[in-house]
Amino acid sequence: MSEISLTLGKTYSLNINRFVDFGCYVDGENLGEILVPKRYIPQDAKEGDAIEVFVHTDSEDRIIATNEKPYIEVGQFAALKVVAVNHFGAFMDWGLMKDLFVPFMEQQKKMEVGNTYLVFAYVDTESNRIAASSKLDQFLSMAPPNYEIDEEVDIVICNKSPLGYKAIINKSHWGLLYGNQVFENLKPGDHRKAYIANVRNDDKIDLKLNLGGGEYIDEVAQRILNAIKEEEFIGLHDKSSAEEIKQTFGISKKAFKKAIGSLYKKRFITIEEQGIRYIGR
Repeated sequence: MSEISLTLGKTYSLNINRFVDFGCYVDGENLGEILVPKRYIPQDAKEGDAIEVFVHTDSEDRIIATNEKPYIEVGQFAALKVVAVNHFGAFMDWGLMKDLFVPFMEQQKKMEVGNTYLVFAYVDTESNRIAASSKLDQFLSMAPPNYEIDEEVDIVICNKSPLGYKAIINKSHWGLLYGNQVFENLKPGDHRKAYIANVRNDDKIDLKLNLGGGEYIDEVAQRILNAIKEEEFIGLHDKSSAEEIKQTFGISKKAFKKAIGSLYKKRFITIEEQGIRYIGR
């Protein structure tokens, strides 16, 4: 077994110690034996087998495990929908039978049933329960950003602003994707690869979704070529509107023109008055 100390809210591969009428117990190491209710045990599982389970607590705060996959784990960000609100706080659907609790004091703004919010999952040290918070700043790094221009990073989209999209970089810092450089529909909770465009003197970080060079154009050209191969003809060309191109491929007209120019030079396509035709090579 691993020497890593197990915590609530994470998925682990744990060995089955023994079976009982209502399920089985797995070796939870520092957490002790953990019950996996019968309905969550894989078929044909036997004593000694390692099974992948998510460790959490039931409605009576007992530590249990399930083979279901939650939408979020402790230490992660995700956009979740509120399914109930009471005088203690809000409850979010995270893919498990017991909803995820968000205390009122951990709500950036008062949550309403039916709305979706980006939250961070954590273990409340006082109650030893898994909870979530939409007050995200407290879970990000206070250290100055140390990124290189064009460095690839992982981002989570938070919300749209007049300038563009606010995003969390590598679970550590805030960044901004400018709206006039985004050619796809993004929503809170979306995970993307992105690149550092600029780290300003005030430590604010600008992002971009592509490097903008030949590598990106090659990727776009391949995507367009795959679409043309499948259809043999598409009704877009270099005179098509930027909106038509964005709706079809999620890219700028400039990137589209460069990509089809590359495909034309390589004799994969012909550009006709009504669109582009695949001719192979």
